[in-house]
Amino acid sequence: MEVVHTVIAIVLVVGLIIWVKVDPVISLVIASLYLGLAAGVGFADTIAAITGGFGSIMAEVGLLIGFGVLIGALLHSLGTFRKLVAALLRVLGAKRLPYALTAALSTVFPSIYVDVQVVLAAPIARSSAPHIGPRGLAHLAGAVGTGIFAGYVFVVPGLAAVSIAGLLDVPLGTWMLYGVVLGPVTALVTTFLFGLMLRAGWWRPETDEAEDDPLGEGGPAVGTAGTGPDEDDSLSDVDVPLAVSLLPILVPLVMIAFGAFADLGGFSNSFVAFIGDANVALFVGLLGAYVLARAASGNDRTEQAIKTGFHTTGEILLITGIGGSLGAVIEATGLDATLAGLFSASEGAAVVTSILLAWVIAAVLHLAIGSVSVAAITAAGIIAPVLGSIDVAPIAVGLAIASGSMFALTVNSNFFWMFKSLLGLTTQGALKTMTTVTSMASLISLPPVLVIALLV
Repeated sequence: MEVVHTVIAIVLVVGLIIWVKVDPVISLVIASLYLGLAAGVGFADTIAAITGGFGSIMAEVGLLIGFGVLIGALLHSLGTFRKLVAALLRVLGAKRLPYALTAALSTVFPSIYVDVQVVLAAPIARSSAPHIGPRGLAHLAGAVGTGIFAGYVFVVPGLAAVSIAGLLDVPLGTWMLYGVVLGPVTALVTTFLFGLMLRAGWWRPETDEAEDDPLGEGGPAVGTAGTGPDEDDSLSDVDVPLAVSLLPILVPLVMIAFGAFADLGGFSNSFVAFIGDANVALFVGLLGAYVLARAASGNDRTEQAIKTGFHTTGEILLITGIGGSLGAVIEATGLDATLAGLFSASEGAAVVTSILLAWVIAAVLHLAIGSVSVAAITAAGIIAPVLGSIDVAPIAVGLAIASGSMFALTVNSNFFWMFKSLLGLTTQGALKTMTTVTSMASLISLPPVLVIALLV
């Protein structure tokens, strides 16, 4: 019966979020309470599982998420990301911009929240589109969409990537070694194939592009995550060289990578493990971003950026922690023993089945809920309790969840409507770009994940 109750709990989460419009945090807590009580975990043990699961995931990723969001908020106040995209345009030219933009969004930009990424990238995409041709806006919009979410789910410190790794107990350095390749490769291949679709007649500017200019007044304010609701992006560029302002991102990544390679190479020690620890590395990045912001833009503006970052961090940490709570309750029901029976076939088939199951769970959750992060966190919480019962590397399962959680971002997502407005698309145009490229990226990334699962 625990399987039935788990399915009911998941449907309950989806129904509350989609149809009753209940906040995801409240929905996840209600579902966790239902599952624990209905499956016979008991009153006291259900509460213990919810609080214990929350505390466990916070110990894993709480500081990582907080430091990463604060770095992003500080660098946004310096205009770092706007400068980076503008530099790519100058150096590479408009024709190569879709590939440069999707590569940058999927590698460097995951340190900042997704709605801020699209606010920063949209003006560049719109202003560059006429130089590419009649399909320029569509190609750049697709590049923006696939780059943002390939980075978000695969590349550290993207929120979904960090959250999945924490819930599945995958070392962040290990995740980074795989994700930093899979993320940008997925984004670039998707952007290329999407360009072929456009040349084959997929796009009709007269029906897919809106006539109004959403950025005509200088662009809308950023939404709930990343910058303050009234911040003026025209004031974001301050006098810090781009190479210097990128250091708070690049230095932590180098530190984490060094620690991972040292561990793989067998020359790690306590000091190397310390500097390669993701918490230490991101804190070093935060210190660097804070010093740069104080020196370049002054104390008041720096404190405003920090304040905005703390506001965003609270929302993210709560939903991430409650996702861990649901996973803990599922574990308390004994579902792992039941689901382990699904993998009783031959070893190779069990691996493939496990990866496909993880992908499908995440994809279905995303289709139903409309949030990549909630789908990824919920899927990881569901699957984490059974990892010990199946012969599949946790990193492969995590990458499968990441891949599935991208599938078909569509009209039930707030980001979809933000993307549509900022890029100047009709609803049909947004479906032809955002929904199409996220579906493509999800499917394109699945075969490499299957290969990883069979090899590691």
